[in-house]
Amino acid sequence: MRALRTACTAVAALVLAGCAAESSPPAARPPATEREQDALVRYAQRVLVDRCLAGQGLDAARKPSSREEGRRLQSALFGAGPTELSLILPTGHTVRAHTDGCLAAARHALYGDQRTWFRAEVTVNNLSAEAAARMRADPAHRAVHVRYTRCLDSASRTPATERSVEGRCARESGLAATEARLRPVRLAEVRSLRRGQLTTYTRLRTRALHRAAEISAAHDQGFTSEKGSASP
Repeated sequence: MRALRTACTAVAALVLAGCAAESSPPAARPPATEREQDALVRYAQRVLVDRCLAGQGLDAARKPSSREEGRRLQSALFGAGPTELSLILPTGHTVRAHTDGCLAAARHALYGDQRTWFRAEVTVNNLSAEAAARMRADPAHRAVHVRYTRCLDSASRTPATERSVEGRCARESGLAATEARLRPVRLAEVRSLRRGQLTTYTRLRTRALHRAAEISAAHDQGFTSEKGSASP
């Protein structure tokens, strides 16, 4: 009898475990490729923005019926008033963004702290520009660029031959070879300097991918990674 009760208990446990597994679907996982991941985040962001606008009686896909409605849509989507976020890049350019508006709300839902994500995203997106500025400031680059400019000035050019002349001068002056040598060095240097922001960017993007996968799975129309849009 004891053996029978033990067997019955084991069977019951297996049945209950099976029911629990069926009632709790596996967590949604983001796609593997970077292209599909980008499409997923864009899709989830659009879902969130559309919901936000709908809550205000607005529709981004419909052409505004009046100038006033257009202004209202712009403010609801991108925010209004002075920009709350601002970052001066090492290149000297300033990037600004709002913390209000449906787009900002969607990014907050995906990435979390808006200020932290803004600084990380802007920094990472401008790493190549920062590296290029450092490369142009290099004495070796300045020297060959002088020769490159002289070559251009001495060449007779027409709109049809402009690109071919620039390519020839880049080769003959040594500019092309110098940039090919310096560009990866300066980019590695910049990535090392901005390692903290790169780490933050990766962490928040991973969060956004998992959040986007959950939003996509919960959305009633689903998501197709090939199109990055709702499936019919």
